[in-house]
Amino acid sequence: MTPSGKAVRSRRGRHFILWTVLTACLFAGFILLGNWQIRRLHWKLGLIHDVATRIHSPPMAAPGPDEWPRIRNGHLQYLHVRLNGHFLANQQTLVHGTSVKGYGYWVMIPFKSDRGFVVLVNLGYIPPDLAGTPAYAKMHAADGDAVVSGLLRLTEPNGGFLRPNRPDTRQWYSRDVAAIAKADNLPAEQVAPYFVDADAGSQDWPAGGLTKTHFDNPHLGYAITWYLMALATLLGAGIMIDHEWLTRHSSS
Repeated sequence: MTPSGKAVRSRRGRHFILWTVLTACLFAGFILLGNWQIRRLHWKLGLIHDVATRIHSPPMAAPGPDEWPRIRNGHLQYLHVRLNGHFLANQQTLVHGTSVKGYGYWVMIPFKSDRGFVVLVNLGYIPPDLAGTPAYAKMHAADGDAVVSGLLRLTEPNGGFLRPNRPDTRQWYSRDVAAIAKADNLPAEQVAPYFVDADAGSQDWPAGGLTKTHFDNPHLGYAITWYLMALATLLGAGIMIDHEWLTRHSSS
């Protein structure tokens, strides 16, 4: 074989190795994405099961401090709960959000349980043109002793990458329990690590009972797509390896 032929063969060999590494990375990536979607599928099925079995059950006493570690680990979401106590006046927080009624705000108010701990209660949705008006200023939670029932929701920390919460300007984009409690100067050790979406009430605003309880579950289809792409990558690799083998033996 001439020197130039050896150089061409060496260059083709390096290209083949590079292509093999890239193909292996693609195959592994597609498999990992498929596995991730399978995990998401199981998580979504669990969520749908929790919602279906809990939201229509009679309300039970809201979890106290002894059960907070379980909630921090993601358990008891959408449990139908009841709180006895009173609202903490003049500590309303408006959180940007979307409901079936459109874009607006969730009205969050801390509720002091007669068992000694505090729970943030989402009284419901108000439209954006109502916030800051005299009508909104007159809205308040019940004075004195009150009973609240609703769905237990896990805290929504951080507010996301594109729209982070801005506590210093009272701009909230997620219902981050710990951050809202800190902004309201509530004692952290007394604040539950969850909030409660209040059931629908008799008043127009805030409109309660708007918790999303129907969830799309496309993860199986996504997983199959990623696995098929991994299979296609594998088949493509087989064709290229076969072609390389034939080329090497025909030129030798």
